[in-house]
Amino acid sequence: MLNIIAAQLAPTTPNTMDVEYLVIAGGAGGGNAIGGGGGAGGLKTAASFSVSKSLNITVTVGGGGAGASNTNGTAYGGAGVNSIFSTITSTGGGTGGCSQSGLVQPGVAGGSGGGGSNGGAGGAASPASQGNAGGSGTAAGVVGAGGGGGAGAVGGAGTSVVGGAGGAGLANSITGTSITYAGGGGGGTLGGTAGAGGSGGGGAGTANNNNGGNGDTNKGSGGGGNGSPAGSPPFGSGGNGGSGVVILRYLSADGTITIGAGLTGTTAPDGSYKVSTITAGTGNVSWA
Repeated sequence: MLNIIAAQLAPTTPNTMDVEYLVIAGGAGGGNAIGGGGGAGGLKTAASFSVSKSLNITVTVGGGGAGASNTNGTAYGGAGVNSIFSTITSTGGGTGGCSQSGLVQPGVAGGSGGGGSNGGAGGAASPASQGNAGGSGTAAGVVGAGGGGGAGAVGGAGTSVVGGAGGAGLANSITGTSITYAGGGGGGTLGGTAGAGGSGGGGAGTANNNNGGNGDTNKGSGGGGNGSPAGSPPFGSGGNGGSGVVILRYLSADGTITIGAGLTGTTAPDGSYKVSTITAGTGNVSWA
């Protein structure tokens, strides 16, 4: 009888555990030829998400989109790539518009929308809960393009003297330190002052033939727009968007994570918690 009672009272390991997550998609590339700033990747976070310790859980870290090429005329740059954790998907940022030879392009919708070229509207945030819209460009004066949207604020509108600033990112303390992620790229300008990148790693826009600044790696930030004049290429390029990231925080007592093949990541202690930061790739994670 004593042995039976002891067995009944022995602790058991639960099959589920709670994980806090931060999932950020890749930021988009900026436009060229008075190009709009690239939108930041979509950002999703939650303090408690139940996972099964008996299952492999899919993780994908989205790459950043390439800036609009200096030889591709009015071709858009690349959108950011989605990031995934289990059933959670963050949407890649929308690229900034370009405007060569009189063609006016709007920014493209994404996790945060891209900025519009001269006279073009900013792209929408889609889904709206993951970021903000890009700013519009102006066709007046020295012609400034719109800034890309950031996770925390809309992109600035271009004016007759400056490109729009990239939208601000959002601060998050999942790693134990407050870090700002997912800033929008600044808009380019022809002959004026280019837009600054949004806080959280957004690439700065540039004036004339200089290349737009790149968004920060593993922050999902947008690339800056370029300000080249219309005419025959080559021009400067838009900046590249920054890659995304997946960060997971969980109680150390709940188990040890395995970061599977195809993924690049590290795990560090933080008091009674562990924090796993996955910076590239596609694969599975699991706990035991």
